[in-house]
Amino acid sequence: MEGRKAGNGEEMTDDGSGGKNSLTIKDNRTGREYEVDILDGDVIRAMDLRQIKVDEGDFGMMTYDPGFKNTASTQSTVTYIDGGKGILRYRGYPIEQLAERSTFLEVAYLLLNGELPSQSELDDFVHEITVHTYVHENIRTVMNGFRYDAHAMSMLISSVAALGTFYPEARNVRDADNRRLQIHRLVAKMPTLAGFTYRHHQGLPPAYPENELSFTANFLNMLFRIGGGDYKPNPVVERALDILFILHADHEQNCSTTAMRVIGSSEADPYSALAGAMGALFGPLHGGANEAVLRMLQRIGTMDNIPSFMEGVKRKEERLMGFGHRVYKAYDPRASIIKRAADDVFEVTGRNQLLDIALELERIALDDDFFVSRNLYPNVDFYSGLIYEALGFPVEMFPVLFAIPRTVGWLAQWDELLKDGEQSIARPRQIFNGAPARDFVLVENR
Repeated sequence: MEGRKAGNGEEMTDDGSGGKNSLTIKDNRTGREYEVDILDGDVIRAMDLRQIKVDEGDFGMMTYDPGFKNTASTQSTVTYIDGGKGILRYRGYPIEQLAERSTFLEVAYLLLNGELPSQSELDDFVHEITVHTYVHENIRTVMNGFRYDAHAMSMLISSVAALGTFYPEARNVRDADNRRLQIHRLVAKMPTLAGFTYRHHQGLPPAYPENELSFTANFLNMLFRIGGGDYKPNPVVERALDILFILHADHEQNCSTTAMRVIGSSEADPYSALAGAMGALFGPLHGGANEAVLRMLQRIGTMDNIPSFMEGVKRKEERLMGFGHRVYKAYDPRASIIKRAADDVFEVTGRNQLLDIALELERIALDDDFFVSRNLYPNVDFYSGLIYEALGFPVEMFPVLFAIPRTVGWLAQWDELLKDGEQSIARPRQIFNGAPARDFVLVENR
């Protein structure tokens, strides 16, 4: 048998002992064996597979992984998820503790900087965000160009992309201080832009930031203030929205975060990268899921219709929206937190009859082996739409409400990407299965 090859391509002696922290791969086409290093976390480098060839002129072995179901594109210190155990941590801190004890801006500092702030650091950070809440008045010209019925998320995506034109220095992404300034600007201005989209959607004049309010209260002020005078949101509503923002701040390498990193890998400015990430979030399989839950509950309508609906799910005639998750194979930890927040909100707004339908769907799903065996547990989207509706948001605002806090996570991931010396411009491979080489034929001869 020919000698084995290490991950660096060097011949290795075949003494039968194997590597302590390596993987031996035998290519049955050639009889050759290759030894590939196993890194922390039971992963191998994809490029190490390129040494596996039939002939020296071959491209080499690569993996095929549609949807990136089993491919790690980065090493990250931002967010940890153990889907089998229902664990979510930001920078090591359990999401349950952060949701109970922290505020959104404190969590934002944690995600962006890696550690919880001291009181003086938090005060400085809150001040830095607060002084950047206003946007250039010309952004209103962009807003006024949209039809009255334009989707709020489409308006927000366009406005974020347009905002980048006011800060041409943002293209200098390798300047750490400049990068930090743009991050603070985006975190601060997203609620303002979101408020403008809502007011445009409702046919109302824009409400400007009131910087003496908290981050979440100020956002509610820009949405719902009518006329002059002070605006003071209900503290229960303010806290519930702050918790929702914490829960949505980051979620590891999901579709939109991957989009942010892919665009960022070309060293595009953060406004362009963020607009692209928001476009990914806009899809109904990602940020639009809570809207789908709400529409499902509305369609079920009454408790009497639940048994037939659940039977329809089992026959694959219906879809149980808000249950199951690509990552979580246990109860989504965010769902239980939101469920408690929903109880608090409904004490203020009045109980939504759809909540009873939601609770019964959850009870059945958690008690039926059909759903349990398929890991169909409630996820974060199952209750969040009910809260948003109770607070008076139209469904078109749901992805906008998702994008505001997720901006922090996207920017933390983007910043991490640019600091990572191993990263380069994203360029996945393909398996070409199209037509072979053929000659062009003039149109009159076809």
